[in-house]
Amino acid sequence: MSNTKLHAAITAVNGYVPEYILTNAELEKMVDTTDEWIQSRTGIRERRILKGEGKGTSDMGAEAVKGLLAKRSIDAKEIDLLICATTTPDYQFPATANVITDKVGASNAYSFDINAACSGFIYALNTAAKFIESGTYKKIVVVGGDKMSSIINYEDRTTCIIFGDGAGAVLLEPNNEGMGIQDAILKSDGSGRIHLHQKAGGSVNPASHETIDAKQHYVYQEGQSVFKFAVTNMADVSAQIMDRNNLTADDIAWLVPHQANKRIIDATANRMGVGPEKVMLNIHRYGNTTNGTIPLCLWEWENKLNKGDNIILAAFGGGFTWGSIYIKWAYDSE
Repeated sequence: MSNTKLHAAITAVNGYVPEYILTNAELEKMVDTTDEWIQSRTGIRERRILKGEGKGTSDMGAEAVKGLLAKRSIDAKEIDLLICATTTPDYQFPATANVITDKVGASNAYSFDINAACSGFIYALNTAAKFIESGTYKKIVVVGGDKMSSIINYEDRTTCIIFGDGAGAVLLEPNNEGMGIQDAILKSDGSGRIHLHQKAGGSVNPASHETIDAKQHYVYQEGQSVFKFAVTNMADVSAQIMDRNNLTADDIAWLVPHQANKRIIDATANRMGVGPEKVMLNIHRYGNTTNGTIPLCLWEWENKLNKGDNIILAAFGGGFTWGSIYIKWAYDSE
C-alpha cells in the first residue's frame, strides 16, 4: 500500500462546440458596432451558437461526455458521479446534470448542477476532487457548458458581442503518484451581484408579461465595474496560489484562464510573470462560453500537455465569484 496522498487527477478531457459561427461581420449588421472595436476591446473574432429547436446545454454537454468516455474506453455505467457547472440549465429543474446522465446512459451515477457563473467549472472541479481524495468515488465526470445565446439580447451591443455557446468535460480519477489537483483558492462576494446578473426569471422576480416586455430575462452587465473587479481578483488569486505553493513563473507550464476578455487574461498573466507563450487562449474563436471556457482550452491544448506539467486554472464570474486551481498534469497525450 502506498502512503502517498490520494489526488484527483484529470485523466481525459473532451469538448464540443456547435457548428454555427457568428462572426463580428454578422454582428455589425445586427447592432451598432465594428469588427475593429470588438477585437480591440475583447479579443473576440467569432463565437459558436447552438441552433435547432429544443436544443439546450445538455445536448452540448452530452456530446462532450460521449467523446470523453470513448477516449478512455470507459462505459458510461462506470461513472459514479457527474457534476455539471452551468448558468444556462435546460430547465429550472431537473438539474442539467440529470439530463446529461440520461442522454449518455450513465445509469449508475448520481448527478447535480453547480452555478457559480463563470467560475462554476473550477468550483465543480474542486468539489469533485474531494469525493476522489476521500476515497468515496473512483470515476467522476465534470461538465462545464453554457448556451449563453439563450440569455443574450442581440440588440444589446455591450453583451451580445462577448458570449458564445459550448461545453467541455473532464474525467477525474484517483492518482497516488502525486499528480492531479494540488491546491485551490476559491472566493465569492455576493455584493457584486448588482453589476452582473439576470434581472428576472428567478423567485425574486418571476417571469411575467411585464418582465418579458422589459427584456429582463437577458444578461445585464455593467462592463467597467466587472472589468475592474475581474482584473484585480483573478490576477490576485493566481499570484496567491503560486506563492502558497512556492511556484515561480518558470515552474508554470500553462495558465488556463477563463476566456472573458483578452485584457483580463493579459493582466493575470502579467501579474504571474508568465509570458503569452504559456497562456491558453481561444477567446478569439469561441468568445466567452462561461462554464465551457476552461475545459474547452484543456481540450484544444491536450496534445501540448505533458505529465508533471504545472498548470494554473483561473476564473472570475458574476456574483461575484473567482478562484484558482493548481494542477499537476497526470498524463502524456497520445
